[in-house]
Amino acid sequence: MFRYINKFVALLVVLVVVVGCDNFLSEKPRDVLSPDTFFNNQEEARSAVNGMYEPLYDGSLYGSYGIKRFYTYGADVIEPSREGGGSLNDINNYTLSVSRDAGARGAWNEFFKIIQNANVILDRVEGNENISPDARDQIIGETLYLRAFAYYNLTNMFGPVPYYRENLPIEEVQQLSRHDHTGIRNDMIEDLKRAQDLLPRTYSQREQGRPTEWAAATLMAKIYLIQEKWEEARDKSVEVINNSSHRLLEDYGDIYHFPENEFNDEVIWSIVFVKDENPTINTSLFSPRLRDEPENASERDALEQDLAARGEAFTGYGLAIPKCGFVDEFPQDDLRRPHNIATSYLGYELNFPYMPKMWNLNEQQSPRQNHGENYIIFRLADVYLMAAEAENELNGPTTNAYQYINRVRERAYDPNQPLSGLTQQQFREAIYDERKWELAGEGHRRMDLIRWGILEEALQNTRHCAYDPVANFQPHHVRHPIPEEEIQLNPNLEQNPGY
Repeated sequence: MFRYINKFVALLVVLVVVVGCDNFLSEKPRDVLSPDTFFNNQEEARSAVNGMYEPLYDGSLYGSYGIKRFYTYGADVIEPSREGGGSLNDINNYTLSVSRDAGARGAWNEFFKIIQNANVILDRVEGNENISPDARDQIIGETLYLRAFAYYNLTNMFGPVPYYRENLPIEEVQQLSRHDHTGIRNDMIEDLKRAQDLLPRTYSQREQGRPTEWAAATLMAKIYLIQEKWEEARDKSVEVINNSSHRLLEDYGDIYHFPENEFNDEVIWSIVFVKDENPTINTSLFSPRLRDEPENASERDALEQDLAARGEAFTGYGLAIPKCGFVDEFPQDDLRRPHNIATSYLGYELNFPYMPKMWNLNEQQSPRQNHGENYIIFRLADVYLMAAEAENELNGPTTNAYQYINRVRERAYDPNQPLSGLTQQQFREAIYDERKWELAGEGHRRMDLIRWGILEEALQNTRHCAYDPVANFQPHHVRHPIPEEEIQLNPNLEQNPGY
């Protein structure tokens, strides 16, 4: 386990500090710290914190398909590929195995890089008189948040994982066994409470992309929902709704106007990509590719010319949505539909339906693999729906439960279509649907279905066109296999049952 640590440790005693950049993400700090690192001043400590963000841009996490496969694929929003697809499709088609883990090992290593750095930073910053109290608070708050975010994702993907929160010698880290994920999540809640107290409410433009106290509160609410601690989840969600400066935008489509509106009031925390600084294929996943389009192949040259006249191109990876399920079921009068479903473009009928809120076809502003569009992790509509869900589970469909879900629905229908008169189970099912329509493609769906215990049911009820994955699905697929290489390196690791 953690083979990467030995690879880098000899090189990482000295930190590189780059100043005068336009954005803290433009800096190029080391991405793994030696346990012996000492910070002689707060600039070195800040550089180390900046290095904690580096793994997030790796292709195993948010720089490419990465962890989005676990949260978005393999559910009822993204169309599985035909049988026989490559490793990219293993989670969609449920052909996961120890040797075909859909990128799980890369995610494992990158999140543990964050954790390793966090433990070093906390050990070297607490009580360090070379760092001012204000800077120390900020550094500790960010570090606690990012470590909690790493463990949140690891426990979602794998369940029990190796767990350590101290600056341990490398040889001890490499021998850690798996730790109960319930205990890990409880500890992360405590860390997030402290982080919320230490983190600022807002940042300057240059510092956008760092977590605020509201990001910490939202992550707490997420963990509370997984734990079915309904009162805590409701109260923390309502705290964000009532006390933060975040607001729901009037127009659903405005949330996704990148880059001109990427730091809008609805976004609580996002992974900030900068064109030419953090190349990514985020939007390439959802952008059509010309070889698949249009439906009438004889019109391909004409489509290409019409796109070029607008400075656009179909140069993506063609990630489609279920034509026979998602497209047919999305309410026709829902104003979110045209932002989530495109079956034609520039007058051409498309061979596959796509999700236009997640694409960018502009070749100058957003060339392939160098987009610079932010990846939204948390936004306020998600928090409203968490508040509604938790209130319903706690007290049934009360006035407050309706208040939160209907606030999200207000901008989805004209005239408004507020919900009322539902039983608790009907309200629960309304939440299932509302989260599907509101947050489609944004990295929540599969984990929602897992924590609700209805992933297999959702697969059975979704009519896919290309290939139906339900025949391959097994209950153990709700978790990834522990990476085979890690078990070989660490004899104390055990595989997830079923693999």
